[in-house]
Amino acid sequence: MGFIETWWPVAVIAVDISIRIAAIIIVPRNRRPAAATAWLLAIYFIPFFGVLLFLLIGNPRLPRKRRRKQDAINESIRETSEHLDFGTLRPHAPQWFNSLVTLNRNLGAMPLSGDNSAHLISDYHKSLDAMAAAIRGAKRYVHLEFYILQADNSTEGIFAAMEDAVARGVTVRVLLDHWANRGKPKYRRTLRRLRAMGAKWHLMLPVQPLRGRYQRPDLRNHRKLLVIDGTLAFMGSQNIVDSTYNLRKNIRRGLHWVDLMVRLEGPVVASVNAVFLSDWYSETDESLADQIDVFSVESGPGDLDCQVVPSGPGFRFENNLQLFASLLYYAQDKIIMISPYFVPDEALLLAVTTACNRGLQVELFVSEEGDQAIVYHAQRSYYETLLKAGVRIWMYPKPYILHTKSLTIDDEVAIIGSSNMDMRSFGLNLEVSMLVRGDEFVREVREVEDLYRERSRELTLDEWRQQPLRSTVLDNLARLTSALQ
Repeated sequence: MGFIETWWPVAVIAVDISIRIAAIIIVPRNRRPAAATAWLLAIYFIPFFGVLLFLLIGNPRLPRKRRRKQDAINESIRETSEHLDFGTLRPHAPQWFNSLVTLNRNLGAMPLSGDNSAHLISDYHKSLDAMAAAIRGAKRYVHLEFYILQADNSTEGIFAAMEDAVARGVTVRVLLDHWANRGKPKYRRTLRRLRAMGAKWHLMLPVQPLRGRYQRPDLRNHRKLLVIDGTLAFMGSQNIVDSTYNLRKNIRRGLHWVDLMVRLEGPVVASVNAVFLSDWYSETDESLADQIDVFSVESGPGDLDCQVVPSGPGFRFENNLQLFASLLYYAQDKIIMISPYFVPDEALLLAVTTACNRGLQVELFVSEEGDQAIVYHAQRSYYETLLKAGVRIWMYPKPYILHTKSLTIDDEVAIIGSSNMDMRSFGLNLEVSMLVRGDEFVREVREVEDLYRERSRELTLDEWRQQPLRSTVLDNLARLTSALQ
């Protein structure tokens, strides 16, 4: 008995030291310094729980098989699209824009295309109606991929349109994120509706270990896109769900989401479709290359230059972060960012503050109220640095959650898509963004920005300095947890 009493604490200390030494070797490998530091702090201060958490969500990459699929898809897209005509590009592109296009091509494989039209839809219900109308006009296929998909009163038109399309012999393929929808209101009802109509549907990134499907549970497919017959597409920030997300806590607080979608025609639709087909193949092992000539494109009614940029843990690099950071450095006059969750890494924060020091007009639109406490407080921890640098911060008023994701620089280039400017969207979510060159499209985005500005109030540095100490503590603690990737 005495031997056990003597050696038990020694064994515990030995295990504890072993964990700490192993952590120093394992954790920092191929990981950002900030993320590595956050994990090491968690493991050092709460060693056993920290190790368990690291084993559960410490790997920010998709399984190797899935990453190899993405590599093969990228190579196929490059080879297939290498010598194809994707419309006439706008003249007099600045050299930095050409280098940005090369960056996106190297990272995400998609080509730049011309002769596109792109029009924004900023009204939540008009967007749902426009997508329903597009589905009703489908003749061959409907490809629908959304992070959250719920059959409710607001989305009835879309589900009825899909049912009608299937009845007419149109192939309807649907992808929805498993973890984002699982356990949510209308989930089982939605799946029953998809089965009953005869749609071909699959869950994205399913966490079903008993079925042999498992990866880090907080890796999500956050994309939102719809493709009709390869000639018409929609993409942006909006999910197919009621603007309250049908959650009791949102309804109780009166929260509604504000989003932005873009309607596309022209060669760029092929790239949006390629993203869907890539995800379909990744989830099902079914290649549709023999059924759909994805890069058989037609010129659209406009002359915008567009390039789709997919990103996420299936890629070797953080495609969206590199795109955003590059644009911030290329800007010469002004930068306007809209992101519901603004939690930048060091590189993006430096790009923003550098832009201010270069004398540029820099504005950031965020929500006054948050729907996710940790992200909300992590975001707030950056406000003082941003305000001191000269960023104008606009707070979209309660009870609305400004969910739009866009970035404009100067008066010629814009980005719109599903990607927030936060570390989750950079490292853990599968996202899709679109780069657009064309002053007429930027004017449309500017009109939306002006509308948001009219509805928002500006946060000042004097006001921010009146924050109570407890808020500052919460903000800083949340900032530490945001680096756990």
